[in-house]
Amino acid sequence: LPRSTTHHILRALVQFGYLVQEGDAQPYGLGPKLFRLTGQTWSKEQLADIAMPYLNELSLQTGEGTSLAILRGGIVSIVAKRESDGPVRVAQEVGVRRPIHCTAVGKALAAWLPAHEQDGIIARTAFEPMTPRTITTAAAFRRELARIRACGFAIDNEEHIAGIRCVAMPVQDHTGEVRAALCVVGPTSRFPQRRLAPIRRLLAASAARLSARLGHDTREESRGLSAERGARVSRSARPQEG
Repeated sequence: LPRSTTHHILRALVQFGYLVQEGDAQPYGLGPKLFRLTGQTWSKEQLADIAMPYLNELSLQTGEGTSLAILRGGIVSIVAKRESDGPVRVAQEVGVRRPIHCTAVGKALAAWLPAHEQDGIIARTAFEPMTPRTITTAAAFRRELARIRACGFAIDNEEHIAGIRCVAMPVQDHTGEVRAALCVVGPTSRFPQRRLAPIRRLLAASAARLSARLGHDTREESRGLSAERGARVSRSARPQEG
């Protein structure tokens, strides 16, 4: 095909959501519409490639390390990372497993699991104490997951490694399911509690943009919540029998 024709075809595929291009000089990638049509999901390699620009930007904004983790087969693992530029860095290795009960990414991924999957993971978790702050019982872990779902973010407050603090948020795809967890991590000397709120705001913005890149539509979610609330009101307004 002539170059101009190919360009027009590619631009049309971008317009219809089958391909994406982050910038004019960037390569094309698969768009979320293809995954909607096929019922497939992204591989960990695809997620890593997609996430890197967001990890880079978030690390530059916060001055801390960033990473993306997934949960597959009951195992939490890092699939992409960006280390901070400072002299003191938190080591993060791609492919390394993370305990689910004491890391921010693990807790963020567990919090939005369907109830039966969550029950299975809790039953298989040994709740090994890594530091004096580690959650060590199933009951406490369930309370923590409920808190995370209510507030929208997870924290590792020196629960995995002493002196390290991390905050994570879920990343959703076109199905509305949590597909990954995005996090910011740093030493407590540079990441004190007072920095949590501003870093959390930057993290929330990055997680929302990455979710949108994976096809998550917050408008559909809002409409679903409104319909659910309306159904609740309708049910509550029904006259009681008897």
